[in-house]
Amino acid sequence: MAKKERASNGTSGGSSSSGGSGGSDGSPLSSPEEIAPDPFIETDAVASVRDRITGWLEADQPVHLIGPTGCGKTALALSAAAKRGRPVVWINGDEAVGTAELVGTHSGGERYEERDQFVSGVSKTTEVVRERWVDNPLSVAVKEGATLVYNEFSRSDPSAHNVLLSVLEEGILERPGKHGEDRTIDVHPEFRLLVTSNDVEYAGVHEQQDALLDRFVGVNVDYYDAETEREIVAAHVDVPEETIEQVVDAIRTLRDELDVVVGTRAAITAAEGLSVFAEDGAEEFGDELLVDVFTDVLAPKIAGEGDGIDELRDAISDAL
Repeated sequence: MAKKERASNGTSGGSSSSGGSGGSDGSPLSSPEEIAPDPFIETDAVASVRDRITGWLEADQPVHLIGPTGCGKTALALSAAAKRGRPVVWINGDEAVGTAELVGTHSGGERYEERDQFVSGVSKTTEVVRERWVDNPLSVAVKEGATLVYNEFSRSDPSAHNVLLSVLEEGILERPGKHGEDRTIDVHPEFRLLVTSNDVEYAGVHEQQDALLDRFVGVNVDYYDAETEREIVAAHVDVPEETIEQVVDAIRTLRDELDVVVGTRAAITAAEGLSVFAEDGAEEFGDELLVDVFTDVLAPKIAGEGDGIDELRDAISDAL
């Protein structure tokens, strides 16, 4: 039996609702305590993967965490980043992320006057306009020696990541749009990079440049064993053990039988639904209720497929 240790500041390997919104002062920097996911269930299986991540980070290697959606990559990344004890910067990848969103950009200007008085009663006034530059997450992280957690890294366009090559290879960040000595930043020796991505066959995932990927170590994550998944669901939903066991058994069956992604997150959602829809506090549920709940939970994955809902319901009914 896997040993369970309930950490005070983590989340389960299955799902995380934490986001890296940064500090209260508007900076993208967060303390390890702020970023650590909660709850976090640390079974032997979870600890083994997390310790591999932190080990590679300690060896000053950028880490690429790869796995199917809903398997707990985000929670693992946040837990590993928090365990370093360094500040954390968080960014979510998507189509809108470009070089400026990573590095920084000019944000308007500051206008002021300088007044010189050469002789009594005669003055010269000069209007000065100075552009204001705002550093974005990558610039802040390399300056401060933070751990940059780049979630859904592969959802961003590969061209946005050209700036990462000089960071990882030469220890220098180039900032397009800046001039002179300010154009580059020397990377802090404590800076670390941890990115997550779904497997390449998932929709919305861009294939990244080989030149960049070659500089990462890749840690592959899959769905956890049944005991770990039960621990994860129990940490998120207050339902009887019998309900959790029934839900996890159903999820693992559906994962093997269906052509849609059935992650641990789906088990948490299904358990939450059953806690509401069950009659008279029932601890076990009939097939019809289970089929209804799992159809609702998994329906968004086949949205827009016409008769897909009926086919999904039939497949769930057959599997359960």
